[in-house]
Amino acid sequence: MRILPAIDIKDGQAVRLFKGDFSQKTVVNPDVLEQARVFKEAGVTMIHVVDLDGALEGRAANRDLIARIKAETGLAIQVGGGIRSLEQIEDYLSVGIDRVIIGSMAVKNPAFVETALQRFGSDKIVVGIDAKKGLVATEGWLETSDQDYVSLALAMEKIGVRLFVYTDVDRDGTLTGPNIQHYQELLKALKQARVIASGGIQSAEDLEELKKLGLAGAIVGKAYYQGNISLSQLKEIDED
Repeated sequence: MRILPAIDIKDGQAVRLFKGDFSQKTVVNPDVLEQARVFKEAGVTMIHVVDLDGALEGRAANRDLIARIKAETGLAIQVGGGIRSLEQIEDYLSVGIDRVIIGSMAVKNPAFVETALQRFGSDKIVVGIDAKKGLVATEGWLETSDQDYVSLALAMEKIGVRLFVYTDVDRDGTLTGPNIQHYQELLKALKQARVIASGGIQSAEDLEELKKLGLAGAIVGKAYYQGNISLSQLKEIDED
């Protein structure tokens, strides 16, 4: 199982949110590039980067900074937040970003995902499903749709999506443990697509439990930034 440390960017700084609430923001490192270098030096190979400004504004607000992370560290990067056009995806891929996460648009415009898959391939396009109480949240988690996470995943798998990032927003940044039941239900329903876990992870034990489920990866944010999980522990699980 691949472990992806997270860098969430707001106003040019690395931050953590609590349950996706922008008013409950903690700056974990004012220097995003330095944080990326810390991960690189620890032997991390891939990171998960979220453009929180982009998620709110519906555009690639921190694109230049994210491109610099890639240029200066060479880390593999998956990026999400504010991806609303094929041009944005193309631009991110052109500066070396490895995977682009489509979130809100998967709910609002499934045809957009289908076109992106046809143009860029299923190895480059990830669908991010963020759910509150099982219902899909969009627009930087400010809106909740009436679609449940399993039905969206199945609809996306049908059009060719092969990798999802599933976040339980109610647990994100809470350190209360991941929603194991939701991952079990997703894995049971999906036939080919794989799933990366995100939200609520608090310990190395949580990661071991997720690994047993057969997930493709897990994203670690607050648990690392608060010192619950060390980079050497992440590396151990990542390599297993």
